[in-house]
Amino acid sequence: MKILIADKFEQAGIDALNEAGCTITFQPDLTTDQLGDTIKEINPDILIVRSTKVPGEVSAAGENLKLIIRAGAGYDTIDTAAAGQRGIAVANCPGMNSAAVAELTLGFMVALDRRIPQQTQELREGKWAKKSWAKLGRGLKGRTLGLIGVGQIGKLVARRAIAFDMKILYHDVVPCEELDQHPDAERVDMNEVLKRSDMISLHVPSNEATKHLINESTLKLMQSHAYLLNTTRGAVVDQDALLAALKDGTIAGAALDVYGDEPRAEDKTFESEILSLPNFVGTHHVGASTVQAQLAVGDEAVRVVKHFKDTGDVVNCVNSDSLATPAT
Repeated sequence: MKILIADKFEQAGIDALNEAGCTITFQPDLTTDQLGDTIKEINPDILIVRSTKVPGEVSAAGENLKLIIRAGAGYDTIDTAAAGQRGIAVANCPGMNSAAVAELTLGFMVALDRRIPQQTQELREGKWAKKSWAKLGRGLKGRTLGLIGVGQIGKLVARRAIAFDMKILYHDVVPCEELDQHPDAERVDMNEVLKRSDMISLHVPSNEATKHLINESTLKLMQSHAYLLNTTRGAVVDQDALLAALKDGTIAGAALDVYGDEPRAEDKTFESEILSLPNFVGTHHVGASTVQAQLAVGDEAVRVVKHFKDTGDVVNCVNSDSLATPAT
């Protein structure tokens, strides 16, 4: 079975696939523009990607392509419908990087409250301004964290926030038994989360229903001292509306790991007005990118490949409803 890995992937996973008798082509620096031609040339049975986008015309380039694996949880970078129409199954690796994203979310919370990036920058400039920074942090103990979405990542964020003695408000279409049983957690509608929370963290999938879920109207519901955190997908937030809210003081600040105008994986620069704001904290879409998480994702991708190779069945298939023909 021929596999094209068109993104970064752990060496341990490559070794495991070789041991399983697969023929591996590892080209981690492929761009989306190059991917179609490479698939035509190699004609793999399986394509593994991480950040590289796979539009419909790319999946159509592989005559033997049967399975696309996203080495991560989200799969909005892959045109699953187009793949399904050609009988190509799409699978993901859910839950493997949940702890990593939850940890970054908590890091954002502390960084925003205590202005850690801003203080670090002043120190690098040789400035010492203890008095001006000493009383700016409100502290997290006793504050309310609002969670919009409590899937696997949202639950892990809640557990960590509760350990900080925070209270939890959450909104999800499905009740969370774990939080409903906790005395410091409450399920409310989304508007209540926005109105009552000191910090709001987003943990919903990216789809048409959640596009610009946070927009000019919903931002105006937030308290002026509140912070917004997004470690899910850039499309969930109307970034122009967020930029305006940060500039005019509608909310106190924001921390983003993902962006509405995010560069492509192969780009080397990023220019966006939001990056220059003093009440903004950001990272390079690395929420899932700890060593622990990537090893776990690699193991899961290998498991998906092995199971497909041995049985023809696709573990974690996300487009089974649209498959025109069986993946085998």
